[in-house]
Amino acid sequence: MVLLSLILLPILLLLLLYFIVRPRPVTIPIKNRHVFITGGSSGIGLALAHQAASQGARVSLLARSLNKLQEAKESIRRSSGLDVSIFSADVRDYDAVQKAVNDAGPIDVLVVNQGVFVPQELDKQGLDEIKFMIDVNLMGSFNVIKAALPLMKERKDRLPASISLISSQAGQVGIYGYTAYSASKFGLRGLAEALQQEVIADNIHVSVVYPPDTDTPGFEKENEVRPELTKLLAGSSGSMKADEVAKKALDGIKSGSFTVPCNFEGHMLAIATAGLSPERSFLMAFIEVASVGVLRLVGLFFQWNWYQTIENWHAKKNRT
Repeated sequence: MVLLSLILLPILLLLLLYFIVRPRPVTIPIKNRHVFITGGSSGIGLALAHQAASQGARVSLLARSLNKLQEAKESIRRSSGLDVSIFSADVRDYDAVQKAVNDAGPIDVLVVNQGVFVPQELDKQGLDEIKFMIDVNLMGSFNVIKAALPLMKERKDRLPASISLISSQAGQVGIYGYTAYSASKFGLRGLAEALQQEVIADNIHVSVVYPPDTDTPGFEKENEVRPELTKLLAGSSGSMKADEVAKKALDGIKSGSFTVPCNFEGHMLAIATAGLSPERSFLMAFIEVASVGVLRLVGLFFQWNWYQTIENWHAKKNRT
């Protein structure tokens, strides 16, 4: 009886909250709107650009390499018949980003997608590499959003707008060899949760996308230098194609979802790590409340398994 009460009480409270403060569904239009994508010359960013253009968006891309941007522009023109604007800038340089954003014009959907990843144990990784990841992945996101936000707030149509940050499943759970990378990606969630409260009055909706390993040119290079233990632990989630991740991301952005997982493991992680993040869907809120205990147990099993793998790996290494 006591156990049944413990299960039913949070569900009844959730139902009560739903009728008092009902979540409002939102649809963020893409057609004929300005979609600005950083890190847009390859990988997930380029796949997102293709899909947004195919849905009638006016697309702008920002990346460091002008040659890659020109190749991306040509590939989108061939596939959709549409022209895109390209801007060469380093997200670590706020002035360069601000100039690109001002030249591009008011943004309706901002996709903060740039990212770098150098997997390595902390004691073996140079501070320059750690700073590079944090500067690009986290500070670069601040630079892009801060540059774009004034014009987004002043947009004339007042239709729902979006700011989405492309994080990683390594931004939901820490993994061996991802110390600096996970720190830079975990930071995006804190940024997004606080930012959503600041911009909701302007009808701007924040999303955080959590892709797993994604088959991109950058991922191939990462695999070459990944520590052996990282490969053992991170490989369990599998990988996705950039086009698949882009579709999940764009669907989540259009529905105004705060948390956007990309595969089954991502959904489980999203529920297990929901915490105090915003949730627009009553169904997902119900699932989170009803399953959090079970998923905590599953999470503990995975943690115990990972630590056992680490212990066995070190024991084997010490014997050789």
